[in-house]
Amino acid sequence: MFDKILIANRGEIACRVIDTCRRLGVATVAVYSEADAGARHVAMADEAVPIGGPAPRDSYLRGAAIIAAAQAAGAQAIHPGYGFLSENPEFVDAVAAAGLVFIGPSGDAIRAMGLKDAAKALMAQAGVPVVPGYQGANQEPAHLAAQAGQVGYPVLIKAVAGGGGKGMRRVDRAADFADALASAQGEARTAFGNAAVLIEKYVEKPRHIEVQVFGDGTRAVHLFERDCSLQRRHQKVIEEAPAPGMTEEMRAAMGAAAVRAAEAIGYSGAGTVEFIVDASEGLRADRFWFMEMNTRLQVEHPVTEAITGVDLVEWQLRVAAGEALPARQEDLRITGHAFEARLYAEDVPAGFLPATGTLDHLRFGAARIETGVRAGDTISPWYDPMIAKVITHGPTRAIALNALSRALEETQVAGTVTNLGFLGALARHSGFRRGDVDTGLIARDLDALTHVQAPAAALPLAVIAAAGLQEGTGSGFTLWAPLSRPVAFPDPARIRVLGPGHVAVEVAERSFDCVLHPDGWWVDGAKTGAAFHIGAGDVTVFLRGAWRFALPDPLARAATGPASGLTLAPMPGLVKAVFVAPGQEVAEGDRLAILEAMKMEHTMLAARAGRVAEVLVAEGAQVEAGAALIRLAEEEAA
Repeated sequence: MFDKILIANRGEIACRVIDTCRRLGVATVAVYSEADAGARHVAMADEAVPIGGPAPRDSYLRGAAIIAAAQAAGAQAIHPGYGFLSENPEFVDAVAAAGLVFIGPSGDAIRAMGLKDAAKALMAQAGVPVVPGYQGANQEPAHLAAQAGQVGYPVLIKAVAGGGGKGMRRVDRAADFADALASAQGEARTAFGNAAVLIEKYVEKPRHIEVQVFGDGTRAVHLFERDCSLQRRHQKVIEEAPAPGMTEEMRAAMGAAAVRAAEAIGYSGAGTVEFIVDASEGLRADRFWFMEMNTRLQVEHPVTEAITGVDLVEWQLRVAAGEALPARQEDLRITGHAFEARLYAEDVPAGFLPATGTLDHLRFGAARIETGVRAGDTISPWYDPMIAKVITHGPTRAIALNALSRALEETQVAGTVTNLGFLGALARHSGFRRGDVDTGLIARDLDALTHVQAPAAALPLAVIAAAGLQEGTGSGFTLWAPLSRPVAFPDPARIRVLGPGHVAVEVAERSFDCVLHPDGWWVDGAKTGAAFHIGAGDVTVFLRGAWRFALPDPLARAATGPASGLTLAPMPGLVKAVFVAPGQEVAEGDRLAILEAMKMEHTMLAARAGRVAEVLVAEGAQVEAGAALIRLAEEEAA
């Protein structure tokens, strides 16, 4: 076993690796960018080395600097985590050339699976079923359009070097192919430095089921499957293991195919073979096809650990240190069921735009939590806005899902907007609870999942917090009548103090009787167990979820929106493209600019028709949330 390793990553995965290293007695070296100097992974590691500026290209993608840091610290090996350099074969080769051990597969294995087109051809040769499509070298748009027509719509455009949903577009009609192709190629070029794409047949009721494999360079085993069908824009949201409805016949077939895939390339370490499954007639052993292989540890690996009892990071370290596989296939068993929900800082009502902010308050429910942040930390615009992974395990799927739902309800986050309410709605979704899942579930029910109603008691409790009475009311004694006063709140609100710890809250044309007991506020005779956070300009009520209420600013004036003609940046990002110039006429819905954030492209559209008065940014500019991008001329009076 190694004495010391360097972790070439940040955030929750760096903290996850450190946890296992501590248990094994292995010393750890963290690397960090300027933006991460005070990060949790830096505090947890035994040593920490600065490697550059906040942009990934200036820090976490600087392979030579990371290798030099490992050598200077006396580390024997480098753990890549996931993302950044984890699937870069040139980095793997450079690590080996420096006399260090890369904790993962060989550069050749990564190359074999790194380009989706070549990987599919290799898998077909190995007897692994592949999706019908085009994986050729001709990338001319006309040729790709013709191939899409031959495959038959709907099709999926996918970056050959891609992952994480980047560079991927579904196309339903030939008329939409050119725009979708240009967008996918642009996103792929930015994220991976390679604009090449492939075309696949889009499966109408698809499920995304992947198999965890582990190899030692000669043989491999599988640690069963995970279902990752709950996705939004090809980004996984909630994962589970095992897959609901999985039959032993199909599990055996998928596991054998995944092991063939791993052994075909001499795979060493943890990897995941992803399959697309046609679930239109249930799960059948002849209805799954290879999509891609991720040659690294996956974000969702904890659900596999929960049902198998295996620490996959420990296995990574042991095999990289020269041990054989720690278990045989017949030694591995499934015990119970597990779920993982990804908690993000993102603005769900605004279309899941990534958000930033300081985590003024952070408390998690009863679950396994993997996180790279603490209360007081800042969600940076430079990196993925994940706050934590919430993982639950139980003897049955229903019990594990109930535990997830409760853990989400108990989680408290303030200081930034999150997807917590959305995750809670998903965990309660009737179809998901039945196990009737496919990759289109979220899109079909998006409106219901994103417009979740707060419990009725949250409204009067927010008024109490806005009035500064969350800790109580004092005596409330007067000689003439109960004390009554208005409260600055989005809806007209008033509080009448009826006695010590007893108020009537009048809001939204209702009156609520609220009493403070030793165990918290009760509303209309019902215990709430609510907690509060008072922020700068908002209050958050934690009551079976987190409910944020923005408070009115008496000095604020309306200054933006369709009438003003200003297009503002909805989040921090890079201005990737500007499509208009001063004096140009635009129609409502026309493309004005593309803003790139977290390696995803967001198209800014004209809110109304008009003439462009000013273009306030240039391509390549880095802008903050709320920055003015384009101004349309004022509308002339009729």
